[in-house]
Amino acid sequence: MDRRSVLAVSGLALVAACTSSAPQLGADGLPLPQVYTITQDMTNDIYFRLLDSVNSLRSARNLSQLQFNAELNAAASAHARDMSVQNRPWHFGSDGSSPLSRVQRIGYKGRLGGELLSETYETEVQTLSAWMAQADTRAIILDPSVNELGFSWWQEPNGKIWWVMLTGTAGATAYQSITPMGTSVVPQSSAFAN
Repeated sequence: MDRRSVLAVSGLALVAACTSSAPQLGADGLPLPQVYTITQDMTNDIYFRLLDSVNSLRSARNLSQLQFNAELNAAASAHARDMSVQNRPWHFGSDGSSPLSRVQRIGYKGRLGGELLSETYETEVQTLSAWMAQADTRAIILDPSVNELGFSWWQEPNGKIWWVMLTGTAGATAYQSITPMGTSVVPQSSAFAN
């Protein structure tokens, strides 16, 4: 190879290295989602980024801060994995369980506020943003009567993430729902938005 060929090949390699690749577009013309791969060392950051984000949204509306509850986290984790097995985001477990029966089975002593679900490739913050964009799911996040939060996920090898968030009220009985008038009612299943 002569000197000109070497320079030409080197120049082409340099130019090729400098070009940026355009994002791949889907049929709708929007960029295809990037895979958000969750590693073990990201776990605590994800939990607390979500909690901080929820509490920021609640603070902006003068609502009380939520705290994680171990039982709600465990129920969220089990249901996230179960949704992956069923390959659909819905509120019923493969054993026929409801959100209420799952938190009772795990030992939660408070009142379940609601359950939010997502099947996505998005981050926890993008998922929270999508939940806030819908009135029914936003109402669960901003429910003034709740003070506890459960959150977890299951990620498949292809990158798909099954997110589950539960809210609850410590100290209330599992079958009791506090209304603005202070009366008790049995929770309606429609309170569990997806």
